[in-house]
Amino acid sequence: MRTSEDRVSALEARLCLLEDEREIGRLVASYGPFVDSGDAEAVAALWIPDGVYDVDGLYMEGRDDIIAMVGSRTHQGFIAGGCAHFQGPVHVTVQGDEATAVSYSQLILSRDNEFQVHRVTAHHWRFVRTDEGWKVSRRTSRALDGNPAAHELLKAGTRGAPATRPTTSSPTAATSPAGSSAVEPA
Repeated sequence: MRTSEDRVSALEARLCLLEDEREIGRLVASYGPFVDSGDAEAVAALWIPDGVYDVDGLYMEGRDDIIAMVGSRTHQGFIAGGCAHFQGPVHVTVQGDEATAVSYSQLILSRDNEFQVHRVTAHHWRFVRTDEGWKVSRRTSRALDGNPAAHELLKAGTRGAPATRPTTSSPTAATSPAGSSAVEPA
């Protein structure tokens, strides 16, 4: 039979898990409003200082690269024309001071007086608990355009497993975050 102390301890553990999942979900949900408003510093602050953001053809390492992406001609054009980085619900697996999540997003652009889905993306997130709360250590994103790497991200994320590094994107093949030809993360 469990004692009252055991039940309280179990309840505290469940509450901590729910709080962690909620904080991570809010972090993911904040990406869209931050990036759509052009708040580059706030976007970058979601990551640890040397965090990685790996999107098809665009590899960013560190907050400066993320700031450059938000300030890029491509991204600023999306903001000026009207855009929404719509983040779907997130599936989170917390393991101590690390967590894995998987989610979908849509990049919606205003074109010719109507909104069009420009990109649909699968995301595999890795988080670490810091003194400032949960932060992204790595986000790997692949377009859901039939690319098997996108499906592997979803599979790994729902199992709480790390993503394997897909061969479709590498730091040496990446486009500069400030470049006008950069892939726009969703």
